Amino acid sequence: REDIYLATVPGTDHAGIATQSGGVEKQLAKQNPPVSRHDLGREQFINQVWKWKEQYGSRICQQLRRLASSVDWNRERFTMDPVCAHAVTEAFVQLHDAGLMYRDSRLINWSCSLKSAISDLEVDYIELEGADKRTVPGHPKDKQYEFGMFTEFAYKVIDPKTRKPTGDEVIVATTRLETMLGDVAVAVHPNDPRYKKLHGMQLLHPFFPHRQMDIILDDILVDMNLGTGCVKITPAHDPNDYECGKRHSLPFITIFSRDGTVVQNATPFIVGGKGDEASSRFAQIQHFPDWIAGQPRYEARIIVENRLKQADLFRDKYPKPMRLALCSRSGDIIEPLVQPQWFVDCNDMARRACDAVRSGELSILPKIHEKTWFHWLENVRPWCVSRQLWWGHQVPAWFAYAKDEDMTKIDKDSPAFKHRWIVARNEHEANIKAIEILKAEAKTLGILRRDEDVLDTWFSSGLFPFSVFGWPEKTPDFEAFYPTTLLETGLDILFFWVARMVMLGLQLTNHLPFTTVYLHAMVRDKEGRKMSKSLGNVIDPLEVIDGCSIDQLIAKLHSGNLRQTEITRAEKAHRDDFPDGIPKCGTDALRAGLLAYTVQGRDINLDVKRVVGYRMFCNKLWNALRFVLGVFGDFIPPSANAIYSHICTHEALSTMTKRDRFILSRLSYALDTVNKSLNEYAFADVVQALYAFFLNDLCDVYLELVKPIVYNESEKSMQKNNALQTLWICLDAGLRALHPICPFVTEELWQRLPRPPEDAKNLGSIMTAAYPTSTTLPPRLQLLETDIAKFLDCVTAGRSLRNQYNITNKTPAKFFILLKDVSESQRFNDLIDDFSTLVKAETTTLLSDKNSEVTAGCALKIVDASATVLMDLKGLVDIDAEILKLRKQIAELDPLITKFENKRDNPAYTSKCKPEVLAKEAEKLTQYTERRQAALDAIKGWEQARG
Repeated sequence: REDIYLATVPGTDHAGIATQSGGVEKQLAKQNPPVSRHDLGREQFINQVWKWKEQYGSRICQQLRRLASSVDWNRERFTMDPVCAHAVTEAFVQLHDAGLMYRDSRLINWSCSLKSAISDLEVDYIELEGADKRTVPGHPKDKQYEFGMFTEFAYKVIDPKTRKPTGDEVIVATTRLETMLGDVAVAVHPNDPRYKKLHGMQLLHPFFPHRQMDIILDDILVDMNLGTGCVKITPAHDPNDYECGKRHSLPFITIFSRDGTVVQNATPFIVGGKGDEASSRFAQIQHFPDWIAGQPRYEARIIVENRLKQADLFRDKYPKPMRLALCSRSGDIIEPLVQPQWFVDCNDMARRACDAVRSGELSILPKIHEKTWFHWLENVRPWCVSRQLWWGHQVPAWFAYAKDEDMTKIDKDSPAFKHRWIVARNEHEANIKAIEILKAEAKTLGILRRDEDVLDTWFSSGLFPFSVFGWPEKTPDFEAFYPTTLLETGLDILFFWVARMVMLGLQLTNHLPFTTVYLHAMVRDKEGRKMSKSLGNVIDPLEVIDGCSIDQLIAKLHSGNLRQTEITRAEKAHRDDFPDGIPKCGTDALRAGLLAYTVQGRDINLDVKRVVGYRMFCNKLWNALRFVLGVFGDFIPPSANAIYSHICTHEALSTMTKRDRFILSRLSYALDTVNKSLNEYAFADVVQALYAFFLNDLCDVYLELVKPIVYNESEKSMQKNNALQTLWICLDAGLRALHPICPFVTEELWQRLPRPPEDAKNLGSIMTAAYPTSTTLPPRLQLLETDIAKFLDCVTAGRSLRNQYNITNKTPAKFFILLKDVSESQRFNDLIDDFSTLVKAETTTLLSDKNSEVTAGCALKIVDASATVLMDLKGLVDIDAEILKLRKQIAELDPLITKFENKRDNPAYTSKCKPEVLAKEAEKLTQYTERRQAALDAIKGWEQARG
């Protein structure tokens, strides 16, 4: 529509962890000698990342361009560009001013290999059925560590007053034995009779005898029917224990440093609960023995097990199914760790996001994903937005040190100094705020130190719908295009990106960023596995478009940043899947193939062979339409508006043949289906409808029917003109309908359609032409379509008869069509010539009854209860051989008929048999009897033909 201006904004994010650790740092590590980011320093390293981005970062947009994405490339944005960066800072400040952005120490996903917090999306889970050995980053490379094992050990019970053993013990079990170094309590169920006498007692930690370990009562964490009914509590290293620790005001002891080694010392701290009261009880620093301090996590596991055995506290060890969390970027095992980070309170924003879906203001399609939406947002947790990286938006927060203050004695992560963290838009603004804050302490400002952390990539991506238009400024673009209408993305990031865009949009602009979310399926490999570089099953769309030899695929693996083990695995996968490489398919075939897979709610298991099938569709379309363009000759239609107006008139319709009206009716049906399916995001149905129209209706039927007419150069009749006019309309509307799916072949062919000079002069791209609807065509003729469907079944029967008796199309043959329905027979009169054209008949005669004299010597094919096609075989076939063949069929049928008749007539059998079995056997008997009678009739016909 001319009154609507559409802006489809392309963009990419900076992919903080993937770019820094998976790209640049791996690249630097491959240098000789290897270089780390710390060797370069922050500024030089960031320069290196920008160079990497210039070289590799545009690949996604290159792929989008080659895939013919119709977007406004002049508006392309990158989350680290100045416009987006300004929005990120403003959003952080506004959220902080609203009390929603805060700094706190909480349990997070920690990658010891990356030394950074990571998002839930960057955690992969593997299910272990039992004992499993694997190598771990940060540990000896030649050593494997055991997982999937439950270890039971005992804590001795002591009297809290005398701290002397009572003679009792509690047995606990864990798959992470090393975490017992941070145990601060054991929980039992308050109603468990086995442990009633232990209520109020304490436990002796074998390695930290001065640590106070209480037996606590918790009916949330403990299921007394599982295991021993005793649960060890490590609040600083387990999500469930973390919540339990908060409920009971337990001390939190961090036992691992950021690199995953056991700490030398640890100061217990409190999270939530009665903080001040509890902290006074647990302020004692925990000194870790030399035999464990500094050990990697899983070496510590082995050492702890041996020490427990020496102390006679080890009880048992056995396989246990478990879920292992891995860092998707490094392959390291995730360590839950309490760390000071920046968090966003999402509770109110999440409630508004849920309300928007419930009220219908926001639509999520397919609707089955609403359940996931509510699950995530109704159980939302504070969002950790800081990352311990260098590549990204640096947190706009500064810590204020007072003048002459010994910075080594100031713990900036301590709650006592929380007020010293200053959030501001720039250092000048932070300086002004810091002066005021320190003035309240009767101190003067010494120095400001900016937080070195950067923000989660999803934070800047969450601002994308409005940051790209210049927010926070009210730019003309922002006023014109925000809020947007539609977001199309993958269902795997429904929470990580979509929900956060909605929450941030509502909070910062008070508007939904869009009103519809369409979630496309995930593209997986043909086995249904997630595409992963380490599996070697990633398919680059450009390799499908351009084709790629197996040698090129292998060379690409070796030129990347994959580890050797990953290269070996990926190379084997490539050679298994693409022994001859990937054939060149082109953009149109890839687009059609992907859309044909798109059934709402299902993933796409992509087999390149299917894409090759759509390349054949594009080739057939190209060849068929080039033939049509060739037969137009000097035919020039009136203007497009005039030709569509004309075909809807009574005058035009009255001169059209049934085949012309049929193909226009099928075009109308196709356009109705396509428009309805597009509105319902049923893209597979769009592809199927257009595929069926072009190949089945247009190429296989209509083109074959009109070839004798349009090929006849001496023919100047209205019939030929109508056929050419009808073809033109089918191509014009059909190509416009197909264009969003196959943009290149449709543009090329549409531009070649004949047009009057004025139309040709002003012709633009097909993409700017109106999308076709059935309203410009004559009304659909469903009865005619039904007749043509029957007619095509008759054609199939006629061709089948030729094939059955090995009679080639070059051999003249006489056909008969027997139609029992008189009205149907009358409607078929106009189709006789078309039948002869398609089955290469010498003559075709309509019959209303089976005249034995006329049909003697004919072979037949029953189409349905009212239609039979016969072919005269006299003089074309060896009749004696055919009679012999039929008698052989009768000989095979006779024992079968006898068998089922005996069963039917045997009361002893029928009385015991199930009714459904008897019904099936009766149906078979009828079929065999009818086939025998048909064979007898055919023999009679042959004998008559022989005379």
